[in-house]
Amino acid sequence: MSDLATPMLQLRALRFCTDQLWLRVLFAIGLSAVCAALLVAAAGRNPIDALLAVLAGAFGSPHDIGVALNRASPYLFAGAGTALCFRAGVINIGADGQIAMGGVGATAAVLFLPGLPNLLTCVVALLAAAAAGALWSGIATAIHLGRRVHEVLATLLLNFVALLLVQFLLSGALGQEGAVFLQSLLLPRGVWLYRFPGFDFHIGIVIAMILAALLSGILWKTPFGFAIRVAGKSRPAMAYAGFSVSALTWATMLIAGALAGLGGGVEILGLHHRLIEGFSSGFGFKAVTVALLGVLEPAAVIPAALFIGFLEAGSLSMQRQIGVPSALVTVIEGLTMLFILAATVRRS
Repeated sequence: MSDLATPMLQLRALRFCTDQLWLRVLFAIGLSAVCAALLVAAAGRNPIDALLAVLAGAFGSPHDIGVALNRASPYLFAGAGTALCFRAGVINIGADGQIAMGGVGATAAVLFLPGLPNLLTCVVALLAAAAAGALWSGIATAIHLGRRVHEVLATLLLNFVALLLVQFLLSGALGQEGAVFLQSLLLPRGVWLYRFPGFDFHIGIVIAMILAALLSGILWKTPFGFAIRVAGKSRPAMAYAGFSVSALTWATMLIAGALAGLGGGVEILGLHHRLIEGFSSGFGFKAVTVALLGVLEPAAVIPAALFIGFLEAGSLSMQRQIGVPSALVTVIEGLTMLFILAATVRRS
């Protein structure tokens, strides 16, 4: 076995070196930095000051690092599930709605299950979040397979339904009476996720990393993962091998929904500590970007999500410190992700 493994490792190393992925990534980062500097200069600001503000916002202190890690958490949860779906040839862009429903599930579990020990309540809330996310993705799957509606359309439209459902619930059963904004009651401190001292990031990012690594192991070490990889390459080959397309679609969508829902529950219990209208907006579409940046490899989604989290934290710091318009910050973030995506795209 070792005699066969050594040439295989050498072949992989050779392919990596000849592919020069790391050079393309460095070039993409440099090109995005040049474009960002030009845009900042066009806005009448000093590009050097902007760069220093970005670095300070992302890495300036342990607290800044913690903020960036918290921002990366929902992207990692949703991005890992999205990568799994895309690997199977299932285009799931419904993470926004699944994250929103995960937040609803976690909040409802805490508010309607009083009297349980805090740790047990927290665990039940996270399980409820995962179940709510899986339920929402299951609805999209049933529409797709039962009525032959394309999964892109089903998952996209359910995003809007989920956001409206959150508004409805916060206006009634889950809402705080007399609040200026649509929000729930503040959840008890005992069910908040553990935060690491000094850095102040919650344990959700650690849970997300573990699950992403496990998902990568499933993808490469199990028959189920083999079926996913075959389906992503060729549906006829998958059918010829005896795998069920419907069963695989159900499995990948439910896993992705559960992960996104868990991300929503973590966002509520770890960061906001209450359900807030619109808290999940934009997470799902950035999760698609994260999945693509990670070349649809769940383990590689980890550095991709961290990159987006630190980029966002640094960009917001730049906006605060040197007064760059928020629209320009969005453009810079978009260009950076576009260049990195172009450098890491999988070539067939």
